[in-house]
Amino acid sequence: PPENRVVLGILDGTTPGEEWVDLIEDGAVLVLNVEGDVNERAAGFAREVRDEGGSLMHFREFLIVTPPGVAIDTDRLG
Repeated sequence: PPENRVVLGILDGTTPGEEWVDLIEDGAVLVLNVEGDVNERAAGFAREVRDEGGSLMHFREFLIVTPPGVAIDTDRLG
């Protein structure tokens, strides 16, 4: 089922924001390698993900995006 998957991808502006939102709405976790400015690249979907209760976190060269109900645990980072 979609809710049991992690989707790896490249956030370079070629994938429409709606596609990322659809994956999150299906319950997938996204791990996106960011090419360029993360704020610029995520502008097409970040607000919608947050408004729906999802989370986004820029970690190293990646943007981690989770659906509602899946927390991003940062305890081991510092």
